[in-house]
Amino acid sequence: MNPTGPVIAANRFGLGARPGEIARVGDRPEAWLLDQLDGPSRLPPAFRGLPESPALFVELQEIRRNQREAKRNDEDIAQKYGRFVREHYVSQTSARYRHAATTDLPFHERLVHFWSNHFAVSADKQPLPAIAGLMENEAIRPNVSGRFVDLLLAVEKHPAMIVYLDNQRSIGPNSRLGERANRRRTEQQFGLNENLAREILELHTLGVGGGYTQQDVTTLAKIITGWSIGGANERGRFADGTPGKFEFREAIHEPGPQRLLGKTYAQSGVDQGEAVLRDLATHPSTARFVSTKLARHFVADEPPATIVDKLTDTWLESGGELATVYRALVEADDAWNPTHRKYKTPHDFVISTVRALDHEPERPQFIVGALDLMGQPPFRPGSPEGWPDTAEQWGGADALYKRIEWSNTVARRVGSRIDPVELGKAVLGVRFDPESRKAVSRAESRVQGMTLFLASPDFQRR
Repeated sequence: MNPTGPVIAANRFGLGARPGEIARVGDRPEAWLLDQLDGPSRLPPAFRGLPESPALFVELQEIRRNQREAKRNDEDIAQKYGRFVREHYVSQTSARYRHAATTDLPFHERLVHFWSNHFAVSADKQPLPAIAGLMENEAIRPNVSGRFVDLLLAVEKHPAMIVYLDNQRSIGPNSRLGERANRRRTEQQFGLNENLAREILELHTLGVGGGYTQQDVTTLAKIITGWSIGGANERGRFADGTPGKFEFREAIHEPGPQRLLGKTYAQSGVDQGEAVLRDLATHPSTARFVSTKLARHFVADEPPATIVDKLTDTWLESGGELATVYRALVEADDAWNPTHRKYKTPHDFVISTVRALDHEPERPQFIVGALDLMGQPPFRPGSPEGWPDTAEQWGGADALYKRIEWSNTVARRVGSRIDPVELGKAVLGVRFDPESRKAVSRAESRVQGMTLFLASPDFQRR
């Protein structure tokens, strides 16, 4: 048995070992990972109390209606809106990190987080603070081990993605509403919005250099006009319909066949966009782009070409069956090479810390505050590109200082209750370097030793 196997399984593929987890992995690290692909049979307890997106949109609609009907700017209503979105942002963030801290299926959960960042929306834009976390649970979590096309369709139709990229405002120039606007010379109020189409091609499927042109972006934008949500009218306000549910709006859809990437799509209505996404999901450029991101996330900042090629071939052969692609990743010899060590993002660092301490964070401020301090606030990547996934983006003296500062805060809370040397053995196993162990053991106190351990290169990498 390779003694590094269980450590790599728990820390590189998982979310960071909890005490006793390396022993539970045992001599079957690949099987331990693959057994997790089906995920939990039911929604994990941490998420069961969260409302669904449509319910939140109904409440948001009511608050906004009250704002519009107020004779003047009502400070109480404005504060109510702020409290509403903040409370839901906090509850979703808290649920996410409580589950990550305690789950027995950490590989499955890491995959959820990977796809959430791949299909990034940012809570910096209203009303996303109230629903960004729900997209992860409603669109990504149920599809994380299924077909990529199902995941893609679920995400692009989720209200968080549609509102984030303003697709509810996109109107085909030759649609019924578009022609009416042109006759009235009000085209500046209406028009085609290319945001979602561009991100689908550039970030979600083909990738930069994936073979599409600006004309393809414009064409795809026309194809997905009408992809909206209930309660959104042509100006993007919330009006008729069921708020928060995907709704195809024929009146703003660009009619007629469209030619994209050399293929003509003659379908009508919503079927046209769905047909395009089905083709994009199995396109060779998509297979290579997403396979490269998977290999970069799980193996190395510069992933071995052998792994990227293997994942790409598996993707194309399976038609984008994600569980099959994950299996190919786990079974790749290079994925277990101990010389490949990923530098943890702040997100990874915080989760692995609470898992190492076997702590379920009850106060969300503890997690949110830490991630704010280190520059990776939950569900706030700032752009559709998501958070960077390489050491180059998260290194630097100031970033390291903040990690040390937080490590010391954690160490002081733990106090002398935990021996940092024994903890290092438990969660890093043979990857706990003898020199690091010596430095931690020679600390003046357990608090200082814990700070040294959490800030050590051994713990900072996975």
